[in-house]
Amino acid sequence: MTEPPEPAFSSDTPRTKFYSHDRAHSAEDYADLWFQESDEGHILFVVFYTLACRWGRCLGCNLPARSSPVHIDYRALLRQIDGIFGSPAVVTRRQEIRKVIVSNNGSILDEATFSSTALFYLLARLNLHFPRLAVLSIETRPEYVDLAELELIARALAEGDTPTSLELAVGFEAFDDGIRNDIFRKGLHKRKFERLVGNAARYGFHLKCYFMQKPIPGLSDDEAVADIHQAVDYLAHLAIRENARMNMHLNPTYAARGTELETAFRRGDFRPPWLTDVARAALHAAGKPLSVFIGLSDEGLAVEGGSFLLPGEEPLVAQLETFNRTQNYRILENIVAGTGQEKSGSGTSAKI
Repeated sequence: MTEPPEPAFSSDTPRTKFYSHDRAHSAEDYADLWFQESDEGHILFVVFYTLACRWGRCLGCNLPARSSPVHIDYRALLRQIDGIFGSPAVVTRRQEIRKVIVSNNGSILDEATFSSTALFYLLARLNLHFPRLAVLSIETRPEYVDLAELELIARALAEGDTPTSLELAVGFEAFDDGIRNDIFRKGLHKRKFERLVGNAARYGFHLKCYFMQKPIPGLSDDEAVADIHQAVDYLAHLAIRENARMNMHLNPTYAARGTELETAFRRGDFRPPWLTDVARAALHAAGKPLSVFIGLSDEGLAVEGGSFLLPGEEPLVAQLETFNRTQNYRILENIVAGTGQEKSGSGTSAKI
């Protein structure tokens, strides 16, 4: 079956979101940074403050609310980079950091939002300051991937103190085509993603794929779990076919301020997934050729009561964090087997 043509790329497409961009943020200050632990070791996650994502259509995403409505030039980005490497928290951990994930809440490889000068300056600072760096992960939409540019990035990374692999981090969001493109409006077709996987694997690059569990209103908990199960099987198949190193980054969906999910949440048509169901979804990857990282932060962007993080669930969050560090699927098995969480509002079937 032939896939429909992809929508024309335009920043002028009408939006149904009602958040505002962050105009008050200094152009010389990065947006955010934090640390994570996974089976790959200590991770630094960096978010730069740049022009907002030029796609900007995804139904439940309000990340551009933390971005600029205007272009941020390379000089300001260089100062943001200096600020990251001057951060006391980063300086303290510089010997421990094994992976860096680089984001601008959009596409780092889009030169219109993130300068190439700044990107290669960042690579130089990474080589100088993180002697044990093993992986650099760059968030991007596939249309901005230029293999010649990736070769240059990989060559620069190879000049560091330790062998460092390049990882492309792509938002896939949902496996079902109708959910992903017709409802969520991601604008990503599988054929484009599969080309990316094949090209990346030939150069030895890794793939990180972001998925959202229960990303739209009208999806039941079981349907949301089934969509992630299908995604796991799809990524595992690609990993084997292309001999690619693959990671699924599974994010439970929250009701983000200023989006249609906030409206649906306030109407009672959307409830975030239970963490026990997130464990049930991720458990399907046991024994398959991909790793899974479960996102456990709403980054403070959820409306009141609209987060998947509920009071009293700290022990469950701690178990999922341990899973992220160890990839021990017995932890997920125990969570699923011991589910005693009261569930109300089963949701309705999505009309795709």
